[in-house]
Amino acid sequence: MDDTELEPSELGTRPYWQKAYTEEIINFEERGDPGDIWFGEDSVYRVIKWISQRGVPKDTAVIDLGCGNGYTLYQLAWKGFTNLLGVDYCQEAIVLAGKVAQKQFPFIKLQVFDILNDDVKDLGGKFGLVHDKGTYDAVSLNPNNPRRQRQKYIEQVTEMLADNGFFVITSCNWTESELFNHFSEKMKFKCVIPTPQFTFGGTVGSMVTSVVFVK
Repeated sequence: MDDTELEPSELGTRPYWQKAYTEEIINFEERGDPGDIWFGEDSVYRVIKWISQRGVPKDTAVIDLGCGNGYTLYQLAWKGFTNLLGVDYCQEAIVLAGKVAQKQFPFIKLQVFDILNDDVKDLGGKFGLVHDKGTYDAVSLNPNNPRRQRQKYIEQVTEMLADNGFFVITSCNWTESELFNHFSEKMKFKCVIPTPQFTFGGTVGSMVTSVVFVK
């Protein structure tokens, strides 16, 4: 792994997310607002489109790491996926996701799970598709030994992923090459999901990066 780490941030701490999702629960109960969609709707749609085009069976066991309000899970449900589990280390996020999902998608399973400290066996089995949009970023921003936290995350994802299963990760902090360096020891790089690019000062870049690995 590369020795470079991100600058620590409150975005890498549980209290920040507990406060954020407590406020979003109140907003949902008062106004029906399900809350923010991190990285925007387009980043979710690009991932959902890629998954759909790969012909992933609709009964594939899917887990969304750091599911937040559950938006990605709802979009997968709209596409016909039926075996969906959302996990988050914030009880408040799980409460919010449950409130949002209960009418239209009561079959979506939700569970409090801390990927850095809980046992993968508690999830009940292996997954053919593991999805992450922003959770690895948050782990990387943890003020407490982020390198070790990242290594633990990678070990846990590898353990929960079924053989030949896909790991789809979207990041706004790590580049394609950095994600390759972080995960390629445990998984095989498959592809990059194209994202809109911009040019600044002669350098071409993207606001987010979505990369697919396979076990």
